[in-house]
Amino acid sequence: MGAGGGTARRRRGTAAGLVGAALLVASTVLTPGGAYAQPSPPPGGHSAGPGEDEGHDGQGDRDGRKGDHGKGGAKPPAGPSPSATTGAATATRRAAPPAGSSSAPATGGDPSAARPAPAPAVVLAAAGPEAAVPTAPGLQQALAAALADRNLGDVGLAVADAADGRLLYGSAENTAATPASTTKLATSIAALSLIPGDTRLTTRVVRGAEPGTITLVGGGDPTLTALPADQVQIGGQPVDADTAPASLDELARQTAAALTAAGTGTVRLDYDLSLYSGNPQHKNHDAQNIALVVPLMVDEAKADPKSREDAPARVADPAGAAAEAFAAALKLRGITVEGRAKPAVVPAAADAPVLGRVASPTVDRLVERLLTTSDNQLAEAIARQAALAAHQPAGFEGAVTAVTQELTRLGVPMANVTLNDGSGLNPNNAIPPAVLVRLLSLAASEQHPALRPVLTGLPVAGFTGTLGKRYGSGSGAADAAGLIRAKTGTLSAVNTLAGTVVDADGRLLAFAVMTRTPATASVDATRAAMDRVAAHLAACGCH
Repeated sequence: MGAGGGTARRRRGTAAGLVGAALLVASTVLTPGGAYAQPSPPPGGHSAGPGEDEGHDGQGDRDGRKGDHGKGGAKPPAGPSPSATTGAATATRRAAPPAGSSSAPATGGDPSAARPAPAPAVVLAAAGPEAAVPTAPGLQQALAAALADRNLGDVGLAVADAADGRLLYGSAENTAATPASTTKLATSIAALSLIPGDTRLTTRVVRGAEPGTITLVGGGDPTLTALPADQVQIGGQPVDADTAPASLDELARQTAAALTAAGTGTVRLDYDLSLYSGNPQHKNHDAQNIALVVPLMVDEAKADPKSREDAPARVADPAGAAAEAFAAALKLRGITVEGRAKPAVVPAAADAPVLGRVASPTVDRLVERLLTTSDNQLAEAIARQAALAAHQPAGFEGAVTAVTQELTRLGVPMANVTLNDGSGLNPNNAIPPAVLVRLLSLAASEQHPALRPVLTGLPVAGFTGTLGKRYGSGSGAADAAGLIRAKTGTLSAVNTLAGTVVDADGRLLAFAVMTRTPATASVDATRAAMDRVAAHLAACGCH
């Protein structure tokens, strides 16, 4: 029976409503049987006074220079403990809206506008251990037709029980393949394991070593924005208190106020990029998919900060452009900046008087953003924060070393894994499907609550991020809209999909589909075929 069969629909129950997108703004608790319960988002603000591939872009107090990732160590998300709902009845799945309803996906435009976002609520009722676990023969029978689709080409597949990571079914599951942007799962898992989730990335201005000089110190926050607050969007959606990026204008306001109070009206400006090391240019550099990876930039170095294009043009000198934008903002507040801003000759002193500072959203939120929107620039920045936390040089090599070592420590089998970056733009990366489902199962584990933002950041099928325009009417996968959360990956001749799905019995499964697109198939046809594989999992009561 296909993914949209009547039996599967009956198994879903009669509960009304949509599922999914609310998890983008808050961490969740995953119950042992597999479903999500959502606590309230933590309070917070992002500014403090002196003394936060595929070509998609998304938009705590941390300098990073000394490896200070916040105080108190890693903290689990707020809300009930994972064990609080143990023993609850099997989940009733909320069915996706029928094809042709007002919530059907759009055929074009911004992915985030494909469907209205569901109201913030519990995504699924708690699923207890009573939910049946699919069997290998059952999964093989359910998936055989979908996997035979010629549009898939060479395909690798792994399906695991998200509750314990046990591999349930696979095909070429241990064969390493190009992961493309599903590499971001590895980056995110390692970063959240190394860095407390409430950490913020701080951009600051300090007194320079020479009289009359001030230094703009890059803290590794690519989301720092020069836009007015009411113009800031992520994936086409307005930001809220938890997701709003740090403001360059606020940094200029603080700095101008401090200078004016000290009787200073004219300064020279330099900028400090010493947080990162090594070559800032990605080996597979494409100026539209990623800019130079430097610790100071505004609006991810977009030439047009308001651009909502999948692959926007980038400025050639992100740090210089950010410094000039800051100088212009100071001028509006009565401070004259002599000459042009220039790179600092020596790093800012650790004890230099602070004139202003602003901070990014928490690392939890940044990870959610980079996964939802497949944000290459932010992924490389987070990889460098992982390197700093692991006492590695904050460049491409140091980031890869930090991620590899931390995943090994977490028990991920890395012998057949090759990483070259944090974003997945490098086509020489290689990860087997079985490793991708292992990463997802770690994020679902009771033992690793700090990793939960990896799951909450996954795009929701038919609703958000890079899956916003997929799983629509006529796709053969529409019945699975809202039931699948997955990270996409696309490079030339490569398509991947790795995420979680709740099957017809209410069991949370982790899955990964990795393909090399045949020359006879279009990218859209291959993606649709992959979506149908995931939809068959959603429809499956395979035991």
